Amino acid sequence: MQFHRLSLALTSATLFLALSGCSGVAAGAHQAVPAQPANGAADHGGDVSDAAAELGDLGPDDGYIAAGERVALSDDVPAVANLDPALREALQASADAAAAAGRDAQFTLVDGWRSARYQQYLFDQAVAEYGSADQAAKWVKSPTESKHVQGEAVDLATADAMDWLNRFGGEFGLCQIYANEPWHFELAADASGTCPPQLEDGSAG
Repeated sequence: MQFHRLSLALTSATLFLALSGCSGVAAGAHQAVPAQPANGAADHGGDVSDAAAELGDLGPDDGYIAAGERVALSDDVPAVANLDPALREALQASADAAAAAGRDAQFTLVDGWRSARYQQYLFDQAVAEYGSADQAAKWVKSPTESKHVQGEAVDLATADAMDWLNRFGGEFGLCQIYANEPWHFELAADASGTCPPQLEDGSAG
């Protein structure tokens, strides 16, 4: 769910689908909103090219990451520092495993933790874009429902990392939650490393 990452969305989604052979992700996953992030991720929502200019006083302290930028798991910024430690550890373990397997998968983020007011901004933008709260909820959660606000979700920046986690993320507890958001991951696997069935979109749960 993202609004300001649209420029990279089509590229990322295309690469991802090519890598995965369209398996494990709904066809069109992450494109239903003209195009979602590849540098953006779940919880934003539509084509708002000048969204950054409308952010007002929102900034890094709210978890905001500018369009076209990404952060590493080791970066000392609120978007990373305020993530659930267990989620950060699982992501780092996955990144280490990918590196050990010879995969050059960059585990960088275009979204991590977000403040409630930043999430509200994104939700309001989605409502304006899609015409109703119900339609907006397919791409953007309200502050009270968003796992980003709780520090329990991340949006990956690269298709290779998305592909790796869709193949092996369950071993580390990491799962793609929404079929329309191949970049959005949370800790959701059970003790056996099995991820729950993907939800159609954010309005489904």
